[in-house]
Amino acid sequence: MEHGHHPPVEATAAERAGEAQRATWISVAVNLLLTIVQVVVGLLAHSQSLVAHGLHSFSDLLSDFLVIYASRQSVQPADAKHPYGHARVETAATLVLGISLSLIGGGILWESGLRLQHIETLPTVAMSAFWIAVLTVVAKEGLYRYLIRVAERLRSQLMIANALHTRADAASALVVVVGIGGALLGWAFLDLLAAALMGFMILRMGVGLAWGAIKELVDTGLEETQVEAIRQSLLATPGVLGLHELRTRRMAHQALVDAHVQVDARISVSEGHRIAESARARVLREHPEVLDVLVHIDPEDDLDPDTASFRLPGRAALLEELRQLLGELPEPERVVLHYLGGGIEIEVFFAHSLLVDAEALRGAEQRLIERLRTHPNIRAISLNCSFAPK
Repeated sequence: MEHGHHPPVEATAAERAGEAQRATWISVAVNLLLTIVQVVVGLLAHSQSLVAHGLHSFSDLLSDFLVIYASRQSVQPADAKHPYGHARVETAATLVLGISLSLIGGGILWESGLRLQHIETLPTVAMSAFWIAVLTVVAKEGLYRYLIRVAERLRSQLMIANALHTRADAASALVVVVGIGGALLGWAFLDLLAAALMGFMILRMGVGLAWGAIKELVDTGLEETQVEAIRQSLLATPGVLGLHELRTRRMAHQALVDAHVQVDARISVSEGHRIAESARARVLREHPEVLDVLVHIDPEDDLDPDTASFRLPGRAALLEELRQLLGELPEPERVVLHYLGGGIEIEVFFAHSLLVDAEALRGAEQRLIERLRTHPNIRAISLNCSFAPK
C-alpha cells in the first residue's frame, strides 16, 4: 500500500465563520482596553500622539466589528438574488474599512499639522504616556501574530487585512514611543510629529485596503501564476485538445473561473459534456481557492470571425434541403450536423436494410457529390447505415 501526502481537510463555511469570529472577539477585547487606556492617559499626560493612537485603536475596533458582521453574512447560502453566495460581503466590508481608515488618518494628520503651528503653547508630556505607549507596542504585536495565523489558515482576505492593520498599529506605537521619549527630553514637537507620521501611516493603509477591494469589485483577475496553474490543470484533462479565453475573478477568499476548451470536433454532445465535467472537477480538486468553474466546449477556435457558425443555416432549413438532395432514398433515421471552419458537414444514417441495395447507395452518393460541387455551405455529406438491437 502506498502512503502519500494527504492535503488537510477543508473547513466548512460555518467552521470558518466560527473561527473568524472567535479570533475577532479576542481582538475586540484587546483593542477596547487599549483604546480606553490610551485616550484617558493621553489626555491626562498631555500626549497628542497617544490620544491619536487611541483613536487608531478605536479604528481597529471598527474593523473588528466589520469582520464579525461580514463573517456572519458571508456564510449565508446562495439564494435567488445572490446565486454565487454572499462572500462579496467581505469585500464590501473591506472597502468600508479602507475608507474609514483613510478618513481617520487624514484627520489625525490635519490636526497634528494645526497644533505644530502653535507648539509654544503645548503643555509638558508626562512620563505615564511613555509606559502606556510601550505596553501598546507589546500588546499589538502579540495580537498581530495570533490574528495572522488564523487569517492564513482560513485564507480570509478581510482577516489578513485586519491582522496587517494590527501590525501597522504596533509599528505606529513605536513611533509614539519615540515621539513621547523625545518630548520628555525637551523636544516637544516630536510628540506632534509622531502623531502626524502615524496619521499618514493610517491614511496610506486605508487607501491600500480600499483600492484592493475596489479591484475585486470590478472583477480583477487572479495573479498570473495562479492563472497559469489553472490553465495547466485544464489542459491536462483527457480529451481537452486546446484552451482559449480563460478568465478568472476574485470573490472574497475564493475565485470564479470560466474557460473555453477545445475538443475533437466529431465527438457526441454527451462525450463533450463529460470532458467538460472532468475538467471542472480537476480544477476544483487541484485548486481549493476556486469556488466554481464554468467550462464551455468548442469544436474549434471560435474566436476566428471567419469561422463563426451562427451565420450558417440551422437544422430545420438544412433538413428540408437534405430531403431534396437525397431524392429517392428512404427517410434517414438520424442526421448529425458538424459546423466546422465556416462550413457544414452532414452525416446521414439509414437503417441497415439499405445495405441490401448497395448499388443504389453508391449511385446516390455520386449524385450528391455532383450536387454539392457548387453548394455555398454544405461541404460534404456521408451516408451510413446504423445498427441497433431489435
